[in-house]
Amino acid sequence: MSGLIRFGISLDGELSKKFDERIKRKAYTNRSEAIRDLIRQDLVQQEWLQGSEVAGAITLIYDHHKREVLNKITDIQHDFQQEIISSQHVHLDHHNCLEIIAVKGNPEEVEKLAAMLKAVKGVRHSTLSMSTTGKAIT
Repeated sequence: MSGLIRFGISLDGELSKKFDERIKRKAYTNRSEAIRDLIRQDLVQQEWLQGSEVAGAITLIYDHHKREVLNKITDIQHDFQQEIISSQHVHLDHHNCLEIIAVKGNPEEVEKLAAMLKAVKGVRHSTLSMSTTGKAIT
């Protein structure tokens, strides 16, 4: 940190109580740390909206017995080589696979990739976890 700044905030009593409960559940040591994380999360979200370079992960759960699902997933990934850093394939059981795809690049392209993968028939669940490259967040 480049110089610590202290400031006060005013909260409604009920909001403060709920926030303190959240802090306890998330195992924060204090309110300041929780507030710093909320601010960072908002700044990361802003990075995605403004079109900066971003990083993240796409997770897919799919039935590998579904016809052509793996070929379609692979074909889509080949079309987005610029955004894909790496991927990992995990066999969860006889029918289900987990694909974890690390991504970095233009947020619109990353979101387009995630949407295309999610739309593949046989994909049971998909999430895009948005993050930052760390360049703009301290």
